[in-house]
Amino acid sequence: MAGLEQGLLQVYTGNGKGKSTAAFGLALRAAGRGLKVKIVQFLKKPDYGEHRALERLKPEIEIKSFGCKGFIRRGEVKPQDYQQAAKALEYARQAMHSGQADIIILDEINVALDYGLLDEAEVLALLQSRPQNVEVILTGRNASQKIVAAADLVTEMCEIKHPYTKGVSARKGIEY
Repeated sequence: MAGLEQGLLQVYTGNGKGKSTAAFGLALRAAGRGLKVKIVQFLKKPDYGEHRALERLKPEIEIKSFGCKGFIRRGEVKPQDYQQAAKALEYARQAMHSGQADIIILDEINVALDYGLLDEAEVLALLQSRPQNVEVILTGRNASQKIVAAADLVTEMCEIKHPYTKGVSARKGIEY
């Protein structure tokens, strides 16, 4: 495996749908080229559809989730939410510096930062310490100005129309 000569920092943010989907699409493309991808999910339990699909793509793509059951809401953060976020960040740190991954996807880390579950300075220091040949992708709404400034590529997903507004609930296989 040749790996990457230069890894960049990408951010997928915004209120629109598709941030994680875009990152997972990149993971699929990378695996097709023989690159190793580690996905670290913040605030999610391993019961999303992508887990079932990505299990079939080991060892090229590995996914690990850190989160509590149910959705986390602003102002309703529990001690275990902080613990899970810290575990996810430590796992990401180890994966980033292991030499065993070309791409690290930090799924929903922007939300974990926005909710105060992680220290932004610590995350920025980790991103700055990444090996030169490791690509890192951060997903989630409300990416901070410091995260955006540190990134090489930022894509903002903009919601124009969504079925939620018509009362359509999240659908298995589409939203989760």
